[in-house]
Amino acid sequence: MKNEKSFITSESVTEGHPDKLADQISDGVLDA
Repeated sequence: MKNEKSFITSESVTEGHPDKLADQISDGVLDA
């Protein structure tokens, strides 16, 4: 479930900052 939420968030955030946010989300997913 955590991964699913991160996936949706990454898609929504990617629209704004695909570089910085994508990196942060990737880190969060790897941490989770």
